[in-house]
Amino acid sequence: MNKRITATDLFLAILAVMLISVSFYQTWLGLDQIFGGSSMVIALVLSLLLLFLLWQLRNAKVKGAPTGGLVGIYIFIASFCFIANFNALYTRFMRTDIFTTELRDINDKFSDLETNVESKLNYSVADTKARQEIRSELNLLKIQINDPKNIGIGPEARQIIGRIEKKIGKKVTPLTPISQTPAGYEDLANRMEEQIVQMVYNLTPEEKNLMTDINNASLKWNKDIQSLLLKNHNDIDDMAQGQIDKSLAEYNKLGSKAQSILGDDKFKFEPAHEKTQEVGKIGFAFDHAIKNFGMYQFVVLMGCILLDFGIMIIILLVPTDNAGNNNRNGNNSVFTSKRSGKTLIPNNN
Repeated sequence: MNKRITATDLFLAILAVMLISVSFYQTWLGLDQIFGGSSMVIALVLSLLLLFLLWQLRNAKVKGAPTGGLVGIYIFIASFCFIANFNALYTRFMRTDIFTTELRDINDKFSDLETNVESKLNYSVADTKARQEIRSELNLLKIQINDPKNIGIGPEARQIIGRIEKKIGKKVTPLTPISQTPAGYEDLANRMEEQIVQMVYNLTPEEKNLMTDINNASLKWNKDIQSLLLKNHNDIDDMAQGQIDKSLAEYNKLGSKAQSILGDDKFKFEPAHEKTQEVGKIGFAFDHAIKNFGMYQFVVLMGCILLDFGIMIIILLVPTDNAGNNNRNGNNSVFTSKRSGKTLIPNNN
């Protein structure tokens, strides 16, 4: 029997090829971390199977045959593409957000470590809020001393020192740099910090060095991370993993040092593990999406459903022309059949 290709068939075929082509590329990317170089072949096989099943599904729909079995097979195969597509698309669109979140979490970890260690020490200033304010002022003082625009203990630095003196109730002695160089002023900032810390805390030499190391690391990584977050997305994606590796290594080193100095009964530390090493892996994509579900995650989810299942749904919903089917089954198309019957010729007589 001859079959005529309709405009609907042509439209559905073009739409299917376009959607499955995009799905093929994303499936290729999404499966790369599992199958490596074989991922392209696997993605191609899956895509060709989907196109074949769509063709069979359209034929069955036109003929009025059952489609349940074909739909089940299609859903089974398309599910593999969906998982790979979601991994590829989610990783592409959310990579910068994932790195940014991790970097901000590291900043919080350093602040929490600083606060937790300070809470286990002995103090000359008993009020927790006052100590936190002094620490904030001390960080500002160090930045001000190293500020090239007003380097050393200038008017702004003296104002900060005055506020600190009011909080600790003691006089702070302004020190002088060992040299008029950046290294000399860095040393000055550290010695001013050491003097003020000694006024606030009753510390052993080990505890004093520990607090200095933690405070310096917290200040350093806060500055570096904030500077990185101001860069464009490509720079963040390229540089973030290195920053995360280095900062977490220092965080774990300082946390373990604090536990060793303060004792297990006074301070317990759980090492932090980076999450961004899992970026690109299928399990991480779904886990991160579920835990942080929002508009972006919803858009990626809907996009993947459209790529892999949208054309199937359209084929199932598009009505067929039963009259046209009958004509095709009887080879009675208005464009191909011959008219039969008597021809009436008028009698002019």
